[in-house]
Amino acid sequence: MLTTVLAFLVTIGVLVVIHEYGHYRAAVACNVKVLRFSVGFGRVLWRRQRGETEFVISALPLGGYVKMLDEREAPVHVADQARAFNRKPLWQRAFIVAAGPAANLALAVLLYAVVNWAGVQELKARLAAPVPASIAANAGMQSGDEVLALAPSGGDVPQASDWLPVRSMNDLQWHLTNAVLQSGDLRLQVRRMGQGGAPGETVELLLGTAKLSAADVDPKLMDRLGFSGPYASAEIRRVIEGGPAEAAGLKAGDKVLSLDGREPRDAGQLRQWISQSARDGVARPLAVVVSRQGQSVELSVTPVIKTEGDQRVPRIVAEIGSPVEMVMVNYGALEGFTKAAQRTWDVSTLTLDMLGKMVIGQASLKNLSGPLTIADYAGRSAELGWAYYLGFLAMVSVSLGVLNLLPLPMLDGGHLMYYLFEGVTGRPVSDAWLERLQRGGVAVMFLMMSLALYNDFARLLGMH
Repeated sequence: MLTTVLAFLVTIGVLVVIHEYGHYRAAVACNVKVLRFSVGFGRVLWRRQRGETEFVISALPLGGYVKMLDEREAPVHVADQARAFNRKPLWQRAFIVAAGPAANLALAVLLYAVVNWAGVQELKARLAAPVPASIAANAGMQSGDEVLALAPSGGDVPQASDWLPVRSMNDLQWHLTNAVLQSGDLRLQVRRMGQGGAPGETVELLLGTAKLSAADVDPKLMDRLGFSGPYASAEIRRVIEGGPAEAAGLKAGDKVLSLDGREPRDAGQLRQWISQSARDGVARPLAVVVSRQGQSVELSVTPVIKTEGDQRVPRIVAEIGSPVEMVMVNYGALEGFTKAAQRTWDVSTLTLDMLGKMVIGQASLKNLSGPLTIADYAGRSAELGWAYYLGFLAMVSVSLGVLNLLPLPMLDGGHLMYYLFEGVTGRPVSDAWLERLQRGGVAVMFLMMSLALYNDFARLLGMH
């Protein structure tokens, strides 16, 4: 809990400081007098005067602001009028406003680059057996398949330059999300698993991602496609004392060759067979053949019925499955930076695409997250290590930059729309219209925040 709170506060603090610092530096560059640089809102907890600017930390940490000299807010001495924000040329005002979101996007590029250079351990894109009759199963995916590369399926045979390498499970999930949003199928280059886990033949498969719509893009997307998770072999990793597995003589390291005469393809299928083995709610003995130190051993294990949620399922009380394979993903100096810039662009366009589809009802509103979800993921990534946390921080920084560029009053994008109107018509938006738009913007922001908080609580309560 403490890690989650600290990681969340650092996340908000860093992103707010960077955003407001973008506005601040642009204002200074345009010779606008900055009166206050605040991290947070409300009661001031700490303050320090540096030159003509007061730097403060306020009680409510969800945001911040840069207060500039402006005749629309208070009378300005004649000697300072040239340094008032409202007196500056249109392009300078637009530059100052846009500098905040731009700083967030620049930070994301830097953070992604650091992660690319340092490298992170990620799940290998080797998959367990797909769900029967699912999109993945219909494509011909098999247990142990490793996805090496993918390409859009536009009817033509993909050229070598069309294939995008898949270096990890994160890569695969990212490309699958994009494919579903773009309503297109994917071609996959897949390496089969040979005997004893050795690399087998490489085949090309067509994955029907176009069968799903943008409304299906949510945390359960992989389930909808039929992917049941990373591959782990059907072996006993740990036997828990006092359980049926120990009583039957099963030992850690045993490779399960068959269960009641059926050969499990992976750990997921073995777990599924055990959980479905009861008859009329009563556990029955299961014949198990395992490989132990090169020899086959025949055993019989009778699961115990466990209550899990509102279900009663058989369990042998042992950890099943070999450790999943991991791969180090890192890049050289130039490639790491270019991929960081590309990832920032991709996340930005994906965010806008998702928001647009949510507005017109083509994507689920469940994808809108609030501070509780951000705090949860901040804590999880921090526990995994600093590189994972920086990657998370980069993604949130992109989201903050993009959201602030939306043409909504109260956001930077709303002010840029005002300046666009002024540039086209030669006159600023009237005070009456500014007031109406401001009220409308407050209502939209309130609705978005309410929905985001509802989604947060729904996730915490298991409703989503």
